Amino acid sequence: MIGDIETIDEFLAHRTSDVEEALRTAAAAEIMPRFRRLAEHEVDEKSGPHDLVTDADRKAEEYLTEVLPKLLPGSVVVGEEAVHANPATYDAVRGEAPVWIVDPVDGTRQFVHGDPGFCTLVALALNGVVRASWTYAPARDQLATAVRGGGAFLDGRRLRSGSPAPDRDLEVATSHPFYTTDEQKHALLGLQTAGVRPRACGSAGLEYLSIAQGLLDATAFCWEAAWDHAAGLLLVEEAGGTHRTVAGEPFRITGGNTLPFTAARDEATARRVVELLSGAA
Repeated sequence: MIGDIETIDEFLAHRTSDVEEALRTAAAAEIMPRFRRLAEHEVDEKSGPHDLVTDADRKAEEYLTEVLPKLLPGSVVVGEEAVHANPATYDAVRGEAPVWIVDPVDGTRQFVHGDPGFCTLVALALNGVVRASWTYAPARDQLATAVRGGGAFLDGRRLRSGSPAPDRDLEVATSHPFYTTDEQKHALLGLQTAGVRPRACGSAGLEYLSIAQGLLDATAFCWEAAWDHAAGLLLVEEAGGTHRTVAGEPFRITGGNTLPFTAARDEATARRVVELLSGAA
C-alpha cells in the first residue's frame, strides 16, 4: 500500500497524463455516445425526480473504478454511484489509503436534458487532503487540472481567480432549490441583499471552474458529498481562491462541516458571503 507523501508526489510528477487519458477514455466510450441519445430505460431516479442517474454515470464510474487503482497501487475509489449502492463505501474518504474521489457525470440533470454543462470529476486525496484534481467537460472538450502547490490549469493555460471588481454585484451560485431544505433556503436568503446577485447552480464542478477562471465570484452550497466538491475546491485554491464554512473554517472533504459553505475568488469575498449566510442562519 502507498504509505508516504513522497510516493504520491512521484506519481503526480510522472503519471498525471495517465489519469487524463482515463477520463477522456471513459467519456468517449461511456458518456458522449449517450449524450442527447439516452433511451428511457437508461435513466433512473434515485431519491426523487430531481436526483437522476443514467447508464452513462454507471458505466463511466465502473471504468474509472477499474483503471484508477491500477495507476496507483494501494489506492481505492469512492464513486458517487457506488456509495449510493453501499453507503459504507464512503468511509474510505476518511481512511489511510490514497483515495480517488469520482463523480462520473457531475450535472446529470443537465446531461439528461441535452445541456453540455456537465463534467467528470476526479480527485486524489490522502488523509483528508486533496492532492490533485481533474475536471473534464467532454461536451466542451475542456480539461482543468490542479496539483497542490503546483497551480491550476485549463487546457494547459494557468488559471488565476483574481478579485471581483468593486463596482459591480457579486455573482454567487447557490445550491439549487430542488435540493435544499426549508432551513437551507432560509440561510441562503442572506444573499438576497444589495450588492449580491445569487442564482441557482448548475454542475458544481463547472461552477468551481468558473471561480478559478474569474468568471464567477463565489458559491454557497449546502451539502457535503466529497465527489461534488473535492476536485473543484483544489482547483479554486490553486487558482488563488479560498473556501470557508459558516463556522469560518476551511471545508473538509471528510465531513462534519458547519453548513452552508462558500468557495470564492479571494478571501474578502469568502468573508462577505459567510457573513451574509451566517446572518440569515
